[in-house]
Amino acid sequence: MSIKATSSFGLRASMTAVAVMLALGTVSAHAQISDDVVRIGTMADLSGPYSGNGGPGSVLAARMAIEDFGGTVAGKKIELLSVDDQNKPDVGLNAARNWLDTDKVDAIVGGSASSIAFGVQTLMKGRKKPYLIAGTVSADLTGKACSPMGVQFLVDTYSLPKAGVQLLIDKGIKDFFFITVDYAFGAALETEATRFIKAAGGKVVGSVKHPLGATDFSSYLLQAKASGAKAIVILNAGQDLSNALKQAAEFRISRGGQAISVFGMTINSVSAMGLETAAGLHITVPFYWDQDEATRAWSKRFMERNNGVVPTYIHAGVYSAVTHYLKAVKAANTDDGPAVMAKMKAMPVNDFMTKNATIREDGQVMRAVYPVQVKTPAESKYKYDYYKIGAPIPAEQIFRPLSEGGCDFIKK
Repeated sequence: MSIKATSSFGLRASMTAVAVMLALGTVSAHAQISDDVVRIGTMADLSGPYSGNGGPGSVLAARMAIEDFGGTVAGKKIELLSVDDQNKPDVGLNAARNWLDTDKVDAIVGGSASSIAFGVQTLMKGRKKPYLIAGTVSADLTGKACSPMGVQFLVDTYSLPKAGVQLLIDKGIKDFFFITVDYAFGAALETEATRFIKAAGGKVVGSVKHPLGATDFSSYLLQAKASGAKAIVILNAGQDLSNALKQAAEFRISRGGQAISVFGMTINSVSAMGLETAAGLHITVPFYWDQDEATRAWSKRFMERNNGVVPTYIHAGVYSAVTHYLKAVKAANTDDGPAVMAKMKAMPVNDFMTKNATIREDGQVMRAVYPVQVKTPAESKYKYDYYKIGAPIPAEQIFRPLSEGGCDFIKK
């Protein structure tokens, strides 16, 4: 009897111990998600010159990614925060610090001024939190300013001018003049473009810089016209680009035999200036809304919630970045930064705009990009039917070789 009692007690004790261990195991598994919430911060210019490129549309794209993921990951709620960085480094960096210190944000998705991105990348590197870059295009973010916690989801200031210069050289153009926005983004584009031009046997006959947010480009365009350069290349974005191209059309520069070109343009700029002004421009993009059935289906959903306005490739890139991050959190069963980043780099990027793209060691998503030509008004058959899209250019042909980037954590 006593033996049975002892055995019964021992069995109950063993069962209790197993139950406790199982409970502890469950708690431990859940505790891998810090604060029981996965928080993502979306940082963008919500009201300034780049608000149409990314801006509120980037916040919407991030929200759509979270909703499509089901609103939870690893059994925990996903929260989205957003901030207007105003294209000011101090504003953006202070917001990022506040998110990390106060709001316990686990990852930041960013895409406006390069000066903001450099500061946030350094901060996220120190905090060991993923920084998902979708919109900011400085190639230094995967080069000399690289971070093991940073991922560049879209194009950069190496790939854009490389494709743009080659298109012009193939047309027999050898003389170039730059109108460049005066901050890191413009400087990087001009430096890389100059290198590609010289390597192809061309020359830069002049350049002029303008401040961000300029409205009057007449003096810059007149200098470019007087230079006699066969190609006038405008190296800016957003409202600056729209204003510059509209004024170039007013001056009828292209009718004098000088080609007007840009090395990076989002589709909202085409809408802003109209096909009459933009027709014929050659650009390179990683996404076009009307490319295939998958891009059209997603874009339709986006436009229904964006007052009918078409998504840019930055909006699509934000969706891609957030989706891939959440897949990695699920796979790692934690929001621990290094663990999530390891999963992100181990898994191919797959979504409506991206097919089996790897993330290179330096953080560059090795995606194909597409050469496009802007249609004339006569060629456009329906709303936002803007582009004639060419065959994809493989990532290896367009992005800087890993060995040339100068990223300090890459094995030599």
